[in-house]
Amino acid sequence: MKVIIVGCGRVGSSIALQLDGEGWNVVAIDEKEEALSRLGSHWNGGFIVGHGMDVDVLRAAGIDDADAVVVATSGDNTNLVIGQVVQKRFDIQCVVVRILDPARADFYQQRGMRTVCPTRTAIDYLIETVRACEVPQREEVKA
Repeated sequence: MKVIIVGCGRVGSSIALQLDGEGWNVVAIDEKEEALSRLGSHWNGGFIVGHGMDVDVLRAAGIDDADAVVVATSGDNTNLVIGQVVQKRFDIQCVVVRILDPARADFYQQRGMRTVCPTRTAIDYLIETVRACEVPQREEVKA
């Protein structure tokens, strides 16, 4: 299976390393060449320096024979545009896009885009965790 990871920061590089370790053919794209260092000296996959919105960069990464694309740059707008281009222009069925804004993630998910919203995940987990705390009831002080 071939996957392209757009954005090689903490999230993208971790995904790339995990999938590479599972035997996927992985190509990472990032605007900064220094991002390659996040993949380590034993990196087996490919790395392209460029912007994921650039069709020539996507082609150099092998978009024409990719099975999946993960878009995890630091910008919601960028991620959404890249995700839509990959879905519509290259007909990639498995496109997963990181969106930080929960409302925006819901909006695009309702329109068929696979979105992951770490903000919503954090909110849900924090609420669950605080509800699970055993907090002693305080007595009300009468004035």
